[in-house]
Amino acid sequence: MSTLSRTYSTRSAKAAIPSSPISEIMSSPPAPQKRKRPFTDLPTEHNTPTKRPRRMSSSSSLPSSSAPSTLKPKGKPKLPAGTKAKSSAAKKAAPAPKQARLTQLHFALDAPTLRTCPLCDLSYTRGAPDDEALHRAHCARVRRGLEWGREEQREADAARVEELLAGVKLANGARGRVVCFRPDVGGKIGAKLAVLLETIRLALTSPALSPAVLRRSKIYLFLLTAPGPSPAREKIVGCVVAQRIATAMAIARSSEVSAARSKNASASTTSTPASSQTVADALSSQGTIAGEDPSESAPSLALLPVDDSTNLYVHPTPLPTPMGIPRLFVSSEYRRLGIASRLLSVAASTFILGCPLNPARGEVAFTQPTGAGKGVLEAWGKGGVRIYEEEGDA
Repeated sequence: MSTLSRTYSTRSAKAAIPSSPISEIMSSPPAPQKRKRPFTDLPTEHNTPTKRPRRMSSSSSLPSSSAPSTLKPKGKPKLPAGTKAKSSAAKKAAPAPKQARLTQLHFALDAPTLRTCPLCDLSYTRGAPDDEALHRAHCARVRRGLEWGREEQREADAARVEELLAGVKLANGARGRVVCFRPDVGGKIGAKLAVLLETIRLALTSPALSPAVLRRSKIYLFLLTAPGPSPAREKIVGCVVAQRIATAMAIARSSEVSAARSKNASASTTSTPASSQTVADALSSQGTIAGEDPSESAPSLALLPVDDSTNLYVHPTPLPTPMGIPRLFVSSEYRRLGIASRLLSVAASTFILGCPLNPARGEVAFTQPTGAGKGVLEAWGKGGVRIYEEEGDA
């Protein structure tokens, strides 16, 4: 039998005592018994026990007062010397934030807060955000007009916008066109018209047009083609509102106004002073005191003042007139280019279908024109334009 080496993992096994004596004559040798592999024959990595991480309890994690502490205090990691120098240089090179410049304010109790813009003649309160925002938007529209873009052009057919004159060349070489539509449109065009009428109301310091007037009116716009590669960009730089009226009053000539003033000056020596009376009141009172019928007096002596600053007077006798112009407006940067005359001519020729009107014969009237409006009606109307009183709500 072979000799086995003893290890700490093997034990000597007692040989089994056979029940019968061993005989040399045996059929076959006994089968070898299976045994475990000796520990020494295993590889080194299997013999080395693995180290498990030591779990420290809350009580053992804190260092005792007697034993020296091996834990390092928490703090910023120590940077290399070159890194610290670079960070300090970067801090020195970074610009310091600029301090806002302060302004010393003073109470100006005697200074007026209401200001009138010299460009758009709109009065607003300085320092009020709402007033200043309104002024900026209004001033831009008065000077440069309103935009007429692709959205308005898409709704032109549905709103029955009619192009009356195309390819109009102005005095400065720019080109545009004249369109017309009813004021009861909706959508984008209706919203644009509302903004335009409000701009005209503020610019002319006039009351808003009543619904009764708008129901009998037509809107004429001059669309100026904006310079640039996009031909769809246009601006509304001119507007005329034309309405159907019944009667109007003829404008008095300068000679008639002078004669009325001289007559009033001579009558004021024996009656009420002229400073407390208008020309029409003085002349009409003369006819009443004398017992005469005012309608039988000379028409040149019974005048009604429309605007004393522009020396505009009218005869009180109403005359049949088919068309009236309650609003006329042109953006300030595009005036004196013939836009107002083109709009008025197109309105007079197309307002009544198949019946063009002649302003020289008194078939067109204005309502209380301003100083600039008076110059337009005198140049365009050739002395035949009349004045009518604007109607209110009916």
